[in-house]
Amino acid sequence: MKDSQIHAVIEKLKTAAKHWNIPIVTEITRRGRDPFRVLIATVLSLRTKDETTAPAAERLFKVADSPQKMLQLPVERLAELIYPVGFYRTKAANILEICRILVEKYSGRVPDTLEELLSFKGVGRKTANLVITLGYGKPGICVDTHVHRISNRLGYVKTKTPEETEFALRKKLPSQYWIIYNDLMVAFGQNLCTPVSPFCSRCPLYSFCDRVGVKRSR
Repeated sequence: MKDSQIHAVIEKLKTAAKHWNIPIVTEITRRGRDPFRVLIATVLSLRTKDETTAPAAERLFKVADSPQKMLQLPVERLAELIYPVGFYRTKAANILEICRILVEKYSGRVPDTLEELLSFKGVGRKTANLVITLGYGKPGICVDTHVHRISNRLGYVKTKTPEETEFALRKKLPSQYWIIYNDLMVAFGQNLCTPVSPFCSRCPLYSFCDRVGVKRSR
């Protein structure tokens, strides 16, 4: 894909995305921008499908929707609320540790810089960037497996890891697309551009895509 085609690609994805389910963290943000909910929901979503993350996050936030309230829960109770998300026991412990630091160091407020967010246990670049973009509306590029895979499949970048993809996109992706890029690519990856045998026959980006690594499609 030529760099100049990214504008057309984004517009086509915007149109197509109207008919797709949006990522759960984005859905939570649309109900009201709350950096704390974005942070916790993203931690829950790691290595977990949205259909599992959504009800787990809803159960948890009904019981505790702030760091202070979360700290009142025993780790066993928190784990019970978020089950069956992946690694739920580890995530429960990490969430309580995050909340402890938020209360003790930040008076309960989620920080809005990558450096501070990355200092929390269980928070990587994907989570930190989502908090910054969706929680605070600040420029950032969140790269998960969908964004990494599809950006390379299109031929827009040539990278080996999600972190490399993030820095490559920071250099070439127009800044007006930084915040929405993750949402569009995640929805695209979940609905059409699947890891194995993507639906190329009905893909709106077919004429732009280099189809890097695609050996079989539908």
